[in-house]
Amino acid sequence: MSTTFICLLLALSACTPESSTNTVSTAKSSEQTQTLRIAAAANLSDVLPDIIDDYKADNNGAGQPVEVTYASSGKLYAQIKAGAPYDVFLSANQAFPAKLAADRPVSTSEKSSVLYRPFTYAQGQLALYSVTQSLEGFDPTTINDLLMSSPNRKITIANPKLAPYGASAQAYLQAQNLYDALTEQKRVIKAENIGQAFQYAHTGSVDYGLVAQSQLTAIKATPEQFMTLPPASYPAILQDGIVISDQAGAVDFTDYLRSTAGRQHFVQAGYLTIQ
Repeated sequence: MSTTFICLLLALSACTPESSTNTVSTAKSSEQTQTLRIAAAANLSDVLPDIIDDYKADNNGAGQPVEVTYASSGKLYAQIKAGAPYDVFLSANQAFPAKLAADRPVSTSEKSSVLYRPFTYAQGQLALYSVTQSLEGFDPTTINDLLMSSPNRKITIANPKLAPYGASAQAYLQAQNLYDALTEQKRVIKAENIGQAFQYAHTGSVDYGLVAQSQLTAIKATPEQFMTLPPASYPAILQDGIVISDQAGAVDFTDYLRSTAGRQHFVQAGYLTIQ
């Protein structure tokens, strides 16, 4: 065997490991920079950006783009069922994530995707909000007199069929024996989601809005503009999330969301402490 041929073999052998290492490194880099897509309930638009910023500042979130779509939980659920490529679903109720989990039965195959379970990450609360009528000093038990004092004043709630906050708002008005009367008088304005309900009330398009307390915390609403409703007066707004893909970073992000740091964000933003 010639000296030239031996040198050629040695050169090829030396190049092979380096080529293999570069390929693995490129694949790993691509995985880290793949966008994390989150479908989030509209009420999270005020608090989630801060949580994402802190998550990115942590080593686990370094370098990974995060893209969030805000809408009503029902609309997002329908999109996911239709094949929308989200990685994490943060609902405003427990029902939609539970349905997604039920639709994906556990498989014993090692090659199948991991089945992720729903988890509770926050508990929202309702508030009555107005920029046209002063609410300072009003007691929640006198809301009947407040809403029925003028036949021309309208109130907005999120669509109960699509938005969990709307469902709780409807249940609250029904418990106060107000919903049927207000509906008959065409004084209930149903918004597509809690974000739109807030906008209707915030711009004065309607006199009152049953909105998320977190929205009012975000804008630093003054005492005369809102009245926080007793949590026991409406169905608890327990918000669940679920990881719906095997995308890198999805589990890390939801772990951070449920961490002490993540939950502190929710408490500061006007959510109730999860028991």
